[in-house]
Amino acid sequence: MELHPIRTETDYQKALREIASLFDAAPNTPECDRLDILSTLVEAYEKAHFPIAVPDPIAAIQYYMDTRGWSRIDLEVCLGSRDNVSDVLSRKRSLTLEMIRKLNQELGVPAEILIQPYHSVQTSA
Repeated sequence: MELHPIRTETDYQKALREIASLFDAAPNTPECDRLDILSTLVEAYEKAHFPIAVPDPIAAIQYYMDTRGWSRIDLEVCLGSRDNVSDVLSRKRSLTLEMIRKLNQELGVPAEILIQPYHSVQTSA
């Protein structure tokens, strides 16, 4: 297969098959170089044709909590109080800039995810 940009689904499928055949290529060989180039082309095609949406901030916080074994109590260090934790996770309170900074530093949630607009529950007072 001659190397060229991946423009069609057929090109994409051919590249994937060739990547599979080159997967065990030894380092510093022409086959390994070809694998690297094809992988880069496939990545560019996938980024353009199969974009991954940015997750909802609250869903992301819950995911990061789950993967790190954090409880709601652990989240208080980032959100300030038990009430804040409850209100943020139930979407009754929006994240503040300080909360976003702490979630980024302490829990590792990327700030670009946390700053996204998200659905919150409107309560009447």
